[in-house]
Amino acid sequence: MPIAAPYHDDFELERLEDDSGEALDDPDAPLPERIPEDDERAVVRPRWLDNTPPWTRSWLHRAHRTMESVRPRWLDQSPRWNSSWLDKAFAIVRPRLTVGYVLCSLIVLYVLYCYIIWSPLFASKLPKYTGPHDVGAIDIEVPVEKPRTVVDGVFKKDGKSAFDLDTVLFTVYYPAVKGSRSSHSRHKWFPKPISLIAEGYATAAHFNNFFSRGLFTFALWGLAGSIEIPAKVDVPLLQETGGDDEQFPVVVLSHGDISSRTDYTAYCGELASRGIVVATIEHRDGSCPGSVVHLPDGKKKNVMLFSADQLQPEADSDEVSNDEWRFKKLAFRDAEIEETVTVLQRLNAGQGEEILKSNYRKEGKHLGDWEKRLNFSEVVIAGHSFGATGALQALKSANKSDSDKKAWTNPAIGGIILDPGKSSGKLNPDIDVPLLIVHSDSWSKAHTIFYGRPHFDTVRDIALDVLKRCGATWFMTSLKTSHPSVTDAPLIEPLLLSWTTGATINVKEGLREYVRVSMEFIDFLKNGSKQGVLSVGVTHEAYGNDSRSTDQKEKMAKDITKYWEVHVAPSAEKS
Repeated sequence: MPIAAPYHDDFELERLEDDSGEALDDPDAPLPERIPEDDERAVVRPRWLDNTPPWTRSWLHRAHRTMESVRPRWLDQSPRWNSSWLDKAFAIVRPRLTVGYVLCSLIVLYVLYCYIIWSPLFASKLPKYTGPHDVGAIDIEVPVEKPRTVVDGVFKKDGKSAFDLDTVLFTVYYPAVKGSRSSHSRHKWFPKPISLIAEGYATAAHFNNFFSRGLFTFALWGLAGSIEIPAKVDVPLLQETGGDDEQFPVVVLSHGDISSRTDYTAYCGELASRGIVVATIEHRDGSCPGSVVHLPDGKKKNVMLFSADQLQPEADSDEVSNDEWRFKKLAFRDAEIEETVTVLQRLNAGQGEEILKSNYRKEGKHLGDWEKRLNFSEVVIAGHSFGATGALQALKSANKSDSDKKAWTNPAIGGIILDPGKSSGKLNPDIDVPLLIVHSDSWSKAHTIFYGRPHFDTVRDIALDVLKRCGATWFMTSLKTSHPSVTDAPLIEPLLLSWTTGATINVKEGLREYVRVSMEFIDFLKNGSKQGVLSVGVTHEAYGNDSRSTDQKEKMAKDITKYWEVHVAPSAEKS
């Protein structure tokens, strides 16, 4: 049996020394690797480097040395209780040239840049107008002459009327005195409060709750909250240097569904810079995302976007049909167009001071100078999408005999109809004034059934009928454009809108062509001349079906062939 060795504790482990012979007292110190002193790698490095493939060791070693070199010295003097979290914090902010780090850095720098110059995030500012005149803008909201309920309709939730007309709100764009300065800030593209507009868009997205409203508000503020409309606010109307002051043609514009009066500022401003007074209405028929109505008692009410299912049906029906709902909205829009024209007539009659006093928006200090400056023998009613449907409805009363006239006399002598609605109710064909009907490329291209027949055919037949009645109407397609091309949206978000809508035209070129053909139509109404696109006659009887003669092809200018197809037109001979 082996004899057990006696127990004793008079021995100790050999101490661990570094290369200089000094003891390593810290029990947690890493085990050093013995490297010759003349080796440039003679630094302490982790042993896991030895387990990596040879081709990665060099750059990993360099990265480790770099990380150690940028470590702040004060970390080594910090108390032990906080050194661990300081190490972690430093590890988070320590630069790493990865793709994610570079992208995040660029985004942060871009946001800071936008903040410094007060530019919208991931969006463009609205461009300056290109016409010969400066452009002014005035917001006008005044009480209507007879506040009333235009049509019956109440909300399910509270029983309040949905179609009360208390005030009319529009922005008037006009040619202004060159070089004039405004004492007002420029109008914002998103009027305050943005939260009201955001709630409307959340409703349109069927995602309206406390969380979504905050999300939409932040998104709208970030994307376009700082965008300003280039027009100068409340500056004098253009005055002629000699002789009698010029009278300006008038265009009254109706906006589309889920939009507002600020969605067409570039189009309106371009017309104004060419000598046209444009009044763009904000409709309170439930199609604007959100609008504030001022009341005589000093109170305000919010009119929001709403749908047919939010209205209380009649006693003998289960729900309000979409056609009935659209009929009510069009009737309300018709009343707003009438009230807007009435205010403009009062301006022209010399009541500018009275309108200023009653204007809830507190703008219009020069309106007293507008007397006899508006030409009411050259009034055009225009609209886009649902607004085009509304414009066609309003033109029903234009140029009628005395027995057919309503209580008011509609002075319109023509209409500009841009993408008349495909889901905004039947289109009124009973019109006795010339029309300019413009389809975007996407509107003509899509084969849409409209009350049992193709929408394109319905619009073409209306144009042909009006052409027979008054001898002058055009129906054409603006090539490479999409439904929003006449709005400000593509100018603010050109890449996003091109990608989502399929428009292939440069956004500024598209707007330029809409302005060009509109001015040619207004000039025709003024003096009967057919210029540019209005002079070429029919080029395509149906969309994409070239019906030009050889002679017509040779004579047509390339800038017309590139941008337009004409489906209905009077004779091609010039007047």
